[in-house]
Amino acid sequence: MVSKWIGYYCRALSVLLVVLLALMVVLVFGNVVLRYAFNSGITVSEELSRWFFVWLTFTGAVIALHERHHMGFELLVFSLPPAGQRAIRIVGLALMLWVTWLLFQGSLAQAKINWDVTAPVTGFSMAWIYGAGVFFALSTAPILLLDLWDVLHGRLPVRTDDYSVHGGE
Repeated sequence: MVSKWIGYYCRALSVLLVVLLALMVVLVFGNVVLRYAFNSGITVSEELSRWFFVWLTFTGAVIALHERHHMGFELLVFSLPPAGQRAIRIVGLALMLWVTWLLFQGSLAQAKINWDVTAPVTGFSMAWIYGAGVFFALSTAPILLLDLWDVLHGRLPVRTDDYSVHGGE
């Protein structure tokens, strides 16, 4: 049930990714055209596109984690027996949860510090930039906890066949 809701959430985030990327393209391309064709420009283009890129990166990382597209050491893990694979996954997930907690604490602290600091062009609070880290941590923690739950209850599959660098999956 939780896994299903996380899937819906990540599909919604995929739509957000498309919107952010489209806005970035419009802002940057529009600014280039205005600069070269009309000797003008969109004042907020650079700042907003940079903010969109930060949010796009953190949002994409949430989706990558959910779809298990993040970097891993499968060659090492799959070379271990099933009990070793399980132990490595538990340690890895525990470390990822710890780093997620650290990122949450640091981003939240920075968001609070920068709440009254305004961006030079838009005048928006700079807390929005650090809010991306808070968003990331709050979005990935349930995914990691569900994965940890599945590993502890033997629901994540282990790989028992030979894993070759060239053959892969």
